Amino acid sequence: MSTLGILLTLLALTAFSYFIGRKRSLAVATRSKRGGNNLHSLPGYYGYLVAVWCGIPALVILLLWSGLSDSIITQMTLAHLPAELQNQSGDQVSLISNQIRNLVANGIETANDPAMKVAAEEYSRLQTISSMAKTVMVLVVAIAGFAVGMRFIKPSTRARNQVERVIQYTMILCAAIAILTTVGIVMSVLFESVRFFGEVPATDFLFGTHWSPQTAIRADQVGGSGSFGAIPLFVGTLLISAIALLIAVPLGLMSAIYLSEYASPFMRAYIKPALEILAGIPTVVYGFFAALTVAPFIRDMGAAIGLNVASESALAAGVVMGVMIIPFMSSLSDDVINAVPQAMRDGSYGMGATKSETIKQVVLPAALPGIVGAFLLAASRAIGETMIVVMAAGLSANLTVNPLEAVTTVTVQIVTLLTGDQEFDSAKTLAAFALGLALFVVTLILNILALHIVRKYREQYE
Repeated sequence: MSTLGILLTLLALTAFSYFIGRKRSLAVATRSKRGGNNLHSLPGYYGYLVAVWCGIPALVILLLWSGLSDSIITQMTLAHLPAELQNQSGDQVSLISNQIRNLVANGIETANDPAMKVAAEEYSRLQTISSMAKTVMVLVVAIAGFAVGMRFIKPSTRARNQVERVIQYTMILCAAIAILTTVGIVMSVLFESVRFFGEVPATDFLFGTHWSPQTAIRADQVGGSGSFGAIPLFVGTLLISAIALLIAVPLGLMSAIYLSEYASPFMRAYIKPALEILAGIPTVVYGFFAALTVAPFIRDMGAAIGLNVASESALAAGVVMGVMIIPFMSSLSDDVINAVPQAMRDGSYGMGATKSETIKQVVLPAALPGIVGAFLLAASRAIGETMIVVMAAGLSANLTVNPLEAVTTVTVQIVTLLTGDQEFDSAKTLAAFALGLALFVVTLILNILALHIVRKYREQYE
């Protein structure tokens, strides 16, 4: 039976055990006190308790078996290979392992090498045994867990407490997985960045003004060492993000104020969903719009007034990106403005303030923490955008603050460096991790600053 089939069978057994446990608890309650119920918990909790005993241990075994079986089977299969094949390098052994798996998937009779054919047959045999043993083991553990859970159905069992404890541990596990995932991401980027800075000085990377990461194949070629000054990338990222935020923040915030304070329910019912549609448009569509419509329009307008505008400009990318992130600013700001208590507005009106004065001096200061959070989300979205920049701003790492010229961003260069087959032993490829680390540090600083602002004004207005 496949892993999916085992999982579906386990889910069916778990659901069945819940109903059986609940029914058994009702019977126990009736026997214990005629016509009454002296169980510690509701019958549903006893059903959940039996389901937990039936499902969780079997699920843990299924996950561990599925995760470890392939590597164990591979090692056992490699042990049947001739000694000259086993003694090769790690990369060669990995290649042989993949060849064995391909033979099993495509047909063992297609093998030309007798040793590989024997290994493929052994791999297939062990895989079949492992699948059968996994099925039996999971079902046996599930049935045994069901039997153990049924023994806990008695009036003295605190089923609700035990079920809630399991839920609490599950939530702790989920939080731990999220934290460990974050730590793993940071460590993977950090380790590769350390390797990069071992080849390229950190000062050259952080303060260099020329970015040309291409490395030559031969030592006598021009640019064999590459140039990794990231200042043009940081400036380009900040320039395009600033243009996008100059578009998105005023439009989004004013839209939120109108929707929450001035618009009628009829207008709000249509305008708010129409704004949120912008968030669902794929970024590649925005990129096409920027490259085919906005960029030529800006170039033609510049030419009409005597300005030299590049075909791919930071202004075109920034404007379209600003339109894209308007919903992030608008929807979140609208929610936090609506969350301001009506009593604060009524108190302002009672003091003789007008509607506009109330919005400026009461509503917006009270909603400022949420507005800052919306601004941070919009800024993060702008800094991390790639597709629009590739299609509208280009790949040229120019050190300029002129929005009419072509620039590039950190994320675009990361994608460029890691596109295609790459070897993680050159400064060119490792530079992508250094850029990612720099972007992570900048985002972290923005988060710390926003958190400081949120705490300051939250204490003032709450």
